[in-house]
Amino acid sequence: MTPAEYAAWRRDKTPHFLLDVRQPEEYATARIEGAVLIPMNDLPGRLSELPKDRPVVVMCHHGMRSAHAVHHLREAGYDALNLAGGIDAWSRDIDRAVPNY
Repeated sequence: MTPAEYAAWRRDKTPHFLLDVRQPEEYATARIEGAVLIPMNDLPGRLSELPKDRPVVVMCHHGMRSAHAVHHLREAGYDALNLAGGIDAWSRDIDRAVPNY
């Protein structure tokens, strides 16, 4: 999912769950409002915190960690989508108020 597609979902209030798989210090530096932080290494033990009744949009810094998380979430039966380019692309292309690091 591109940042523009995700921005449209937010604008249109499309039901979803935004999962941030970065580390706490990254999340403290820059985040998208409403994102729930579950660091990548913690994700396997916290799957029960994710909804199965709506898509899970997964993000990280550039999109690599989130791509891995999406793969595992799909295998576990989740409707998961990767935010391409991560918070870096979001900051650059959609919301320049979000710090770029």
